[in-house]
Amino acid sequence: MPEKKDNLALYLFNQGTNYRAYQYLGSHPCGDGKVVFRTWAPNAQSVSLVGDFNGWDPSVSPMKRVDDSGIWECCAGNIKEYDIYKYHIEGADGSVRMKSDPYGYHFETRPNNATRYYDIEGYNWNDGEWRSRKDADKHLNRPMNIYELHFASWRTYPDGNPFSYSKMADELIPYVKEMGYTHVELLPMTEYPFDGSWGYQVTGYFAPTSRYGTPKDFMNFVDRMHQNGIGVIMDWVPAHFPKDAHGLYMYDGGPCYEYADSRKGEHKEWGTNVFDFGRPEVRSFLISSAVFWLDKFHVDGLRVDAVASMLYLDYNRRDGEWIANQYGGHENLEAIEFLRACNTAVFKDFPNALMIAEESTAWPMVSKPVEDGGLGFNYKWNMGWMNDMLRYMSLDPVMRKGSHNAITFSFFYAFSENFVLAVSHDEVVHGKCSLIEKMPGTYEEKFAGLRTFFAYSMAHPGKKLQFMGQEFAQFKEWDFKTGLDWVLLEFPAHRQMLEFTKALNHFYLDTRPFWENDVSWEGFEWISPDDYTQSVIAFRRKDTSGKEVIVVCNFCPVFRENYRIGLPWAGTYEEIFSTDEARFGGSGMTNSVFATDDDQPMHGLEQSAALNLPPMSVIYLQLKKKKPGRKARKTNDAEKAEPEASDAAPKKKPGRKPKAETQAAKAESAAATDEPAPKKPGRKPKAETQAAKAESAAATDEPAPKKKPGRKPKAETQETKAEPAAATDEPAPKKKPGRKPKTV
Repeated sequence: MPEKKDNLALYLFNQGTNYRAYQYLGSHPCGDGKVVFRTWAPNAQSVSLVGDFNGWDPSVSPMKRVDDSGIWECCAGNIKEYDIYKYHIEGADGSVRMKSDPYGYHFETRPNNATRYYDIEGYNWNDGEWRSRKDADKHLNRPMNIYELHFASWRTYPDGNPFSYSKMADELIPYVKEMGYTHVELLPMTEYPFDGSWGYQVTGYFAPTSRYGTPKDFMNFVDRMHQNGIGVIMDWVPAHFPKDAHGLYMYDGGPCYEYADSRKGEHKEWGTNVFDFGRPEVRSFLISSAVFWLDKFHVDGLRVDAVASMLYLDYNRRDGEWIANQYGGHENLEAIEFLRACNTAVFKDFPNALMIAEESTAWPMVSKPVEDGGLGFNYKWNMGWMNDMLRYMSLDPVMRKGSHNAITFSFFYAFSENFVLAVSHDEVVHGKCSLIEKMPGTYEEKFAGLRTFFAYSMAHPGKKLQFMGQEFAQFKEWDFKTGLDWVLLEFPAHRQMLEFTKALNHFYLDTRPFWENDVSWEGFEWISPDDYTQSVIAFRRKDTSGKEVIVVCNFCPVFRENYRIGLPWAGTYEEIFSTDEARFGGSGMTNSVFATDDDQPMHGLEQSAALNLPPMSVIYLQLKKKKPGRKARKTNDAEKAEPEASDAAPKKKPGRKPKAETQAAKAESAAATDEPAPKKPGRKPKAETQAAKAESAAATDEPAPKKKPGRKPKAETQETKAEPAAATDEPAPKKKPGRKPKTV
């Protein structure tokens, strides 16, 4: 055998920097019809290759140490594709373990768990156009609308069996394209033994699960998705692994892939072990796994699961159950360096990859480059926004005015990271109920609430993610054992909800202001954030040319007649989308085309207009024709380029504007939310008293804003910047929020 200094792959593996270790370890053809097998078992006394080809006799194919590296190898003949094998490992204590190959490409289908010999080379890819187009694409400033799904329970055959990779491509591709999603995100496809883990307890980090076919079948699935313009993101789990006897647990008779100290190496609540992120060979293993899926399977990105559990030594641990780092803190310094090294390695070879962190705390600079002190991801799930919004939408509308900050607070930090607004599988399982069931009110009000939530989310800065079934308002919780309730589409409300989601998705794709300035304050400006008494907000989304969409959200099931807001340009506007359209199950109320009023400046803008806001709704407005000779007020450089007037005719026939309500009707409307009726419809409300302002600020324990609403906020004060970091007792990031982050 060659010396270590002459074997670069082995040397780098032991240094923790072999990021394609799958080319060396595992099983590979070695000529003359033979196959070389290699595994890392540094504490083993002996290792043998056993399988059908040698009668499972450990004396037939013993493995030898490759010097003192901890790697064992042997060459064996008479190996055919799909032959099953394991490693017979005698530990330091003399006990024997039968282990599957950690670098195996293909496995038996559960409940069996042996590795199958499989040559992964030779697939003929046809996604060159997709890959070249993706290389030229700047995804930070492109639309990203992700459809998250669990492979086995999206749709099934009538007998309950899941689709194969090929059948899933047949069914999923036309659906995703029609619905207007840009990417699919698959719950983990890495091999796993227990269906109830949904794939999050992995035993095969280099193998797509055999439940649905072979590795090349999965390649074909990804290939076909790409040929149809659909990106593929896969959940990846480097945080922990299960204790199954055939897996990584105590691989060579002692701690090998896991930390030796259970205070660092075990998640008792999950029944799993934590990877030893400080061990070089473990880093080579995990980073190689990340690179492998982008290299061999052409996946477009990885959503990295449970990042918070990696970053904190005390995650889900009580006092006495964890040990501090060398500086006395609770940060796992080894995991931090691992994540930075992993992201650096991925972007070196795949600069347009998507590396998305599921990080549920206020850890700073998750999606900032490593060279700037960040963790190196390019996106982070916005878990704070998700928790705030689902809590808010679950409230009785009468109670929402006391929680108004839940719909506005996320805008304070919206550009501190590159966010994905994820409403994921975790929110519709384990007794949390489905998304539609979270909505309060009558049957019709539930659907109106869900439409309002989706339209608000689509207009909010950040990429989008929606879990399967939400698009047609599945009422029952997600159940991994059964397919979605597609039968609900026989009912009008669910068909209309599906039509709404499709229309909203395509509106998003076609509307540059919703995604072109998605990671910068240049793409967002408040009009009115503080009408907590009526639960209404209004804001602007702008693209790089200055074209914009005005978003007005009414979070109460109360009709607001002549609701006045400031508008940035004098002229005529049109309503271009409404959640209350009749085709979606709404009342069909519309604002049609309307002119601004120059005599009533409002919200820091020189003109305004009175709108009719349907109950529980979101409307999108756009400038139709600018008023000749009227110079609009410019509030920032991004507005100096005047927006282009839309030439498209309104899709809906102009509706008749409802007559002004009587005083009695107005009082009745206000009473529904325990509010006094306005004295005059459509008139700008008087400034709040200082006491009212203090009450509003107290709701979020924050000082009342000093600026006039509607102005683009400047960079936050140091106190505001420090607030998110305070949740983890860490210093605030040094960079000013609102600055556009560098692309990786």
